[in-house]
Amino acid sequence: MPSAPRHKNKTLTTFLATVTGSIGLHRFYLYGGRDRFGWLHILAIPLSLALMAAQPEAPRLFTALPLVLSALIACLEALVIGLTPDEKWDARHNAGSGKTSESHWILAVILVLTVGLGAMGVIALLARSFDLLFTGGAFG
Repeated sequence: MPSAPRHKNKTLTTFLATVTGSIGLHRFYLYGGRDRFGWLHILAIPLSLALMAAQPEAPRLFTALPLVLSALIACLEALVIGLTPDEKWDARHNAGSGKTSESHWILAVILVLTVGLGAMGVIALLARSFDLLFTGGAFG
């Protein structure tokens, strides 16, 4: 007799996307090792390292751009996951688990922190890009 599918916790998935999203851990938690987008998150690490090795004099913002974009995408994924209604989450990820999800206040705290991290990341990316493009990196 086959066992019921494992229950996927929405709060844990949101936390994983916020904290370790740039390496795609949340994608592997949800979809397993065959998830292509999870592997794209991991691929950003060697790609950034290769760009840094190939262009050591280039600004780190540009050589680490794949990893930076992966982290910002993970913040967006965390928001989408966390703001998904529990019923829709259960229908998509917990169809045969026999359990239902129930979001608590900790999910709201994680979402607020995720918005803050994502906003700081986007602002820092824009500020550093403008600094490099318009002043040649005179401010850092």
